[in-house]
Amino acid sequence: MQPAPRLAELTTAELAALLSGGAPCVALVPVGSVEPHGPHLPLGTDTLIGEAAAERAGLRLWERGVAALLAPPVGYGVTDFAAGFAGAISIPAPALTAFLRAVAEAYLSAGLAHVCFINNHLEPEHDRAVRASVSDLPPGRGSVACPLARRWARTLSAEFRSGACHAGRYETSLVLAAAPALVRRDIALGLPDLEVSLSEGIKAGVKRFSDLGMDAAYTGAPRAASEDEGLALLDLLAAMIVTEVEEGLSRAAGPDSAPGQGSSA
Repeated sequence: MQPAPRLAELTTAELAALLSGGAPCVALVPVGSVEPHGPHLPLGTDTLIGEAAAERAGLRLWERGVAALLAPPVGYGVTDFAAGFAGAISIPAPALTAFLRAVAEAYLSAGLAHVCFINNHLEPEHDRAVRASVSDLPPGRGSVACPLARRWARTLSAEFRSGACHAGRYETSLVLAAAPALVRRDIALGLPDLEVSLSEGIKAGVKRFSDLGMDAAYTGAPRAASEDEGLALLDLLAAMIVTEVEEGLSRAAGPDSAPGQGSSA
C-alpha cells in the first residue's frame, strides 16, 4: 500500500478530489520542539518522532476508510525546562495555543473533517498549550494524541513510565527507528545510565533540567536503546493516533456512525 499523502506535496486539484471523495479527510499535524536531547540526539527529536508515528498511523487510517493526510509539522514549542542549554528555543504557551488553534480552524474551514495534533514533546506547559488549542472546537473536530495521557502512557516502555526518559532508552530507540543516521551512536554508548525521573521532579515543583542534575540534558539509559524497540514503540504511538482520530470522528458524526463513515462536519 502507498504511504499516506503528504498534504504539502498535493496540488490543489488533488486535495479537492480527496475532499469530495466521500471519506472523511483528516490532517495529522506533528507538534514538536527545538530542544536539547543529550549529546547524542538531534534538537528536533520530538518532531521526528511525531512525524514517524504519523506516517504509520496514516497508513492504518487509510486502511480503515479515513483519508489521512500528513500535514507539515509545527517544530517549535514551550521548552522552558531546557533553559541554559544551547538549542533550547522556547515560545510562550499562549502564542503556541493561538497559532495551533488558527491552524486547526483553517484546516476545518478548508473542508477537512478533523485535525489531530500529535505531541511527543512532553513538557507539561507545552502539553497544556496544545490541548487548549482544540478545547473550543466543535465536538469531535480536533484531538491531541500525546503519550502523557494515562491511557497511552501505560502502554509504553518501563523507562517511559518511570519518567526517566528524556533522551534515554525510550527516545533514543525511537530516533534509531525513525532517523538512524541522526543518532550519534558512539556517544550514546558511552553515556552512563541516569535514574532521574522527570515526572517526579515536576511533581516536586522543579522547573529546569539543571535543577534535577541532568547536566547533559538527558536521563535514562540511552546506551540500551535499539532500533527494534523503537519500531515497536512507533507502532504503539501510531495506535494512539488512530484511536484519537477515530474517537473524534465518531463524536462528530454521532453515536450511530462508524469511524470511517459519514461526514463529521
